[in-house]
Parts: sequence; structure tokens; C-alpha cells
Amino acid sequence: MAVRGQLVQFIETQMGPSDMVGVMYPLESTASVRMTRNHSAVARGLQQFLGRKFEYDPKNQFEENYAHYPTEIVERVRNQVSLSALKALIVHMGSLKEGRKALVLVSEGYTNIIPPQMRNRDATMPGSGNPAYGQPMVGLNDINEDRAAWTAGLDMDSDLRDVYDIANKQNVAIYAVDPRGLPGFEFDINEGINIQTDSKYLSSTMDTLRVLAENTDGRAIVNRNDLAMGMKQITRDSSAYYLIGYNSSQAPSDGKFHNIRVRVKRPGVQVRARKGYWALNEQETARALAPPKLGPPKPVEAAIAAAVTRPSRATVVRTWIGTSRGENGKTRVTFVWEPLPKALGDRADAREQPARVSLMAVGPDGAPYFRGRVPDVALASTAPAAAASSSSLRVSSRVTFDAKPGKVQLRVSVEGAGSQVLDTELREITVPDLTSALATLGTPAVLRARTAREFQQLRTDVDAVPLATREFSRIEHLLIRLPTYGPGGTTPALQVHLLNRAGSSMHELHAEPAPAAGEQQIDLPLAALPPGEYVVEIKAGDQDGDAKELVAFRVTG
Repeated sequence: MAVRGQLVQFIETQMGPSDMVGVMYPLESTASVRMTRNHSAVARGLQQFLGRKFEYDPKNQFEENYAHYPTEIVERVRNQVSLSALKALIVHMGSLKEGRKALVLVSEGYTNIIPPQMRNRDATMPGSGNPAYGQPMVGLNDINEDRAAWTAGLDMDSDLRDVYDIANKQNVAIYAVDPRGLPGFEFDINEGINIQTDSKYLSSTMDTLRVLAENTDGRAIVNRNDLAMGMKQITRDSSAYYLIGYNSSQAPSDGKFHNIRVRVKRPGVQVRARKGYWALNEQETARALAPPKLGPPKPVEAAIAAAVTRPSRATVVRTWIGTSRGENGKTRVTFVWEPLPKALGDRADAREQPARVSLMAVGPDGAPYFRGRVPDVALASTAPAAAASSSSLRVSSRVTFDAKPGKVQLRVSVEGAGSQVLDTELREITVPDLTSALATLGTPAVLRARTAREFQQLRTDVDAVPLATREFSRIEHLLIRLPTYGPGGTTPALQVHLLNRAGSSMHELHAEPAPAAGEQQIDLPLAALPPGEYVVEIKAGDQDGDAKELVAFRVTG
């Protein structure tokens, strides 16, 4: 697409060094969106843009699920994916700051209906089950087609209103950019659609971009080849604006649109502002005035924050630290590190890839518990039977050492292949005392498998290396393994529940003996979980004072 070069030019020439920008594709989670000042990385990400309108060959597993549906259904699914991603991104941007935010939407517009010539029974097979295929004049001056187009337009107006209503509440201005520039046609010539119908669809799809822009105080950059010149307005708008609050003296609760006019006394000034606002209806007003709902329990909230929040210093690696019983009253500490995945557009520079981690663990008296480089270990397993299946997974590294309960200082240095230092960190941890006569729990370790065969190997592998990441997809299968210690060397019974983000129990999970003595493991498939944050609560008993561990994680889709 020619628009890629002009988007890159906009990033490189119009944005200031302190301006933050991120890139998101419709199938991505907002959790993967990184706002950055690294404009060159964003520019490289923009070069990966690929137009897909009216092209139905599946490119990923999600698209394969509906690829063979009728073409009209596929278009509606695509609209739902794109607009829901747009709404999620707007809410995410609204949480970043109070001021005005600009969202650049690169799209050829939206439509809920397609011409009869394209209404195929199978979207990937042109002409399948479609008697109108190859008949250009079908549908022209047809009252039934006009009625269907009017109904589809109402549905689209409702969908767009949901988007710009959220955008106005989050103070996000949408700048819609049509990558076609100055288009002459909506459909390819091989679709066999008459010029009158094509012209109506072209006008309709461009109008959807205008609606989103005009109702959020943005601009629709459509019907022009010089997109870069039009996009200069984005920086001008974001560089000089006033944020004015408005409270209606009438406080309407009729759910209708109310106009607002902003005027200034200074002559020769152009004023742009939102046209008005949608008032809340009675039900929405009641919800807004209702007392706030109780939030999740503090331990659940803290567990989720620790699991899904990326530490500001975690630039190249992420780490996990676990504890279990050691020898002679000491506690065994396990340190695991793994490389962080590259952000969209970041180049895979071998010089910036972490190759090893130098670790020093020091007690309060300055005595070292461990000093050396953390060895590399295959992520899924070190067992010979699993070596082949784990070779394609990301490499993780671990080391174990015994320490006395109490404060321990960790000095971490991340090195590249050429022994250059990529990052350093000084961290203090508290090593728990696990020698209590009561039931106690070690740190739960999270293991992952992507196939049924990998999972069966993982269940019996005593040397499996824990993961540091806490973000997973629904195609993955988790195994949570933890040391458990009961009175007199017994194995305590575990109460395990899967909690939602609010801390409410969703359903009960079951623990089984792990291959290593003194450990239990929990089987957790993710296929049935929608995207979001979850917590596994593990208790050694059913009383409030019993030992408890929380394992938070995020499902990204």
C-alpha cells in the first residue's frame, strides 16, 4: 500500500521527540500495545500494514474459523472485530492521560451489506451458490436491495455511534485515513458490479469514516492522494487546543443528542469543537449515581497487578523467583529468566539479545549464597523425550541455591553474546521460612504446553523449567506445580479455585500428585476462558488462616 510510506513520513517528520505513539492491529489485545517514543520502531511496524478488504483467504487461525461462511457473514464478523478493537483501544488510551488524544484509524471504511454479485455461499469460493455472480445489472433499481441497504445503514449507524460515544467520553479524537487516496471504485473490476452500485458503496464506506471523525472532533482524510499533507492537521490539533468542561443546567436524562455551540469573540479565528453530546437515559443515570461496587480483594488485585504489569526496568528479560524447602532448615530459591519478546517493529539485533544473566545472591551479613552465570535450560523440559518438542519454544534459564530465611539481596546483570552489559538490577527479596510444623506452601510454578503430546510429557517431567511470563493464549494448556508440606511429613489437601478479576470463584480445580515427592500439580486448560485476567487460588485447608498462594495470569485471545 502506498499509504505506508506516507504514514512513515508522518511519524518521522511531524511528531516531536517526546510524542508517544503505538500501533495496534484489530486482532491484537490492548495489553500488547506499547506507547513509545521510539519512532523508528513504530515506522518499521507501519511497513507491515497489509490491506485485506474483500480478500477472504484466511491468514491466521482465527480467520480459519469463519473463512467458509457466506461472504456477508464474514464482512459482519470483520466489522465486529475491527470496531470492538477500536473501542478497546479508545478505552485504553483514555486511561493514559486526561488531555486530548489522537487515534489515527487507517481503514477503507465499513459496510454491513455487499452487492448481490458477491453474496457467495462460501467467501473463499467466488460464485459458489450465487446466481447473481457475473451479472453486473442484478440489484440495480431493485426496491428490495434499497430496503436492505437502508436497514444495514441503520445497523452501521448504531455501531459507529457506540464507537464515537466511547471516544468522546475518553477524550479521544479519531482521524480516519483512507489508504486508497483518491479512489475511483469500491470493488475490483473482476467482481462484475455496475458503476452506479459501485459508486453508492464507495460513497457509503467513505461516509462511515467521516462520521467517526466528525463526531469526535477529528478529521476524515479521504478522497485525496496527498495523505501526508492532510495528516499534518493531527499534530496541529494536538499541539494547540483548549479543554473546556460543560455542565448542563437542565441535566437532561432523555438519552437524546443535544447540540453545543462554541463561539469566541476574537475575529478571524476558526473554532472546531464537538457538535454536542448524547444525554444519559434514566437507566444510565441510575447506574452513574449508584454507590460504587466493591472492588476485588486487595490480595487478588495485587496478584493481578504483579502478573500483568510490565516492570519499568524489564527491558530485555523477565524473571521468576520461587521457593521450596532446602536442607538444614534453609530455603531453596529458584531463579528463572527468559528473554522478553520484541515489540512490534523492533529489529532483532543479535547484539541486543540477552545471552546470559550473571547473578549474585547475598545475605544480610554480606555472605554470598550464589555467584555465577545462570545456565541455559530448554523451557519445556530437559528430559530426552521432550527435547525435540521443546526445541521450537523460547529458551529459558534457571539456577537454584539454598539460603537462610530472611532478607536476600539479588544483583542481576544481563549480558549479550559479546559479554556486553544490557541491563542491571539490584533487588531485595524476603526468603520465607518453610520449616513450620503447620501446613505450608512453596511458590507455585507455571508450566505451559501447546499440544496434547507436550502436555503429557510435561505432567511426568520432574525437571520442567517454570515460566516467567504470565500471558498466554487460549490454545495453550497450563500446569501449575507447587511444593506442599503438611504436619509430620503428610501431604495437605488443597482447595483450588479459579477466580475472575473481581475475586469471585468461577469453578473448582483439582490437584494431583506431581512426579517429584512433596509436590502437587493442577491441570488448567485455557480453551474455555475468554480474554482477560484470572487468578488461581490455592489453599492448604478451608480456613482463613491457612496457607494460601495466588497465581494470576492473563489470557490474550
